[in-house]
Amino acid sequence: MTDHFIRPDVRAYLDMMEASPRPPMNDETIAMMRAVPKEVIAQMLGALDQPVGELGTDLRLTMPGPCGEIELRLFDPRANRDAGPVVVFYHGGGFVVGSIDTHAGMAAAIARGLDLPVVSVEYRLAPEHPWPAGPDDCEAAARWIAQNGAALRREFTSLVLCGDSAGATLTIVTALALREKPAALPVLMQWPIYPRADGSRKYASAETFGSGFGLDSTDMAYYEKAYGCDNAHWRGSPLLADQAGLPPTFVVTAGLDPLRDNGRAYAAKCIEAGVDVTYREVAGTIHGFACFRKAIPSAEGDFAELLAVAKAMIAAQT
Repeated sequence: MTDHFIRPDVRAYLDMMEASPRPPMNDETIAMMRAVPKEVIAQMLGALDQPVGELGTDLRLTMPGPCGEIELRLFDPRANRDAGPVVVFYHGGGFVVGSIDTHAGMAAAIARGLDLPVVSVEYRLAPEHPWPAGPDDCEAAARWIAQNGAALRREFTSLVLCGDSAGATLTIVTALALREKPAALPVLMQWPIYPRADGSRKYASAETFGSGFGLDSTDMAYYEKAYGCDNAHWRGSPLLADQAGLPPTFVVTAGLDPLRDNGRAYAAKCIEAGVDVTYREVAGTIHGFACFRKAIPSAEGDFAELLAVAKAMIAAQT
């Protein structure tokens, strides 16, 4: 442990996790998780967050992907709405776990907080589908959503790309891909929440917070191995790409996160490239706080403040 500021409810959550540790992430653990019904895993992994709550629309559908169908889930506080932006959301989970259902509470909160439709993407996961399966699916989904609003009973005018953790990395990779070859609709904004933007080198925060802060270095090492990406390639480490020409970018980090310095470096790289950047570091809390709003009560207010910033950024461009 360190002498860094830790909020009391974060400290209580970490103490609870230490008292009842889960199995380490490895091939055996993942195999056991895959053998459990998806709804059970979603209930287990989503138990730390707030429920989906009331929505005007909660719609599931599938789209054709690069290697089979991709499931999508639309969250919208309204039953019907006028033409406008759509949020394309990529869930976290180290590229190995997580789903549109484990992160349903977070996606629904984004939909309500921004008053926008959110389409969550069930991209393929490692180790069964290593890199670049995830980036391929996420890019394909953004392009398909841009062209197929009618399938979602909506008319879209632009895309907002958003994701947390691994999903934040996929957000950046997708934004770069759509910069190089634009989709049918423009990307209005990208919002990576505690991203792993650079796997090509070590950052100090990875050692400082690599044990006892929720996201341990042993699990991160397993995720990296399972994902199997080329960290010298921009689709593996998107920070390595030239960021010039990206849309307005809202980078969020957590003060006690092993990935904190990674996200800081990404924000700095974007600023150096002339991108319109808004940066927020949430003090005294840990990686994953945005979907720990039940387990860490202060995260509710944190996420509400972040949503207000994102909503203002979107409003400034529409």
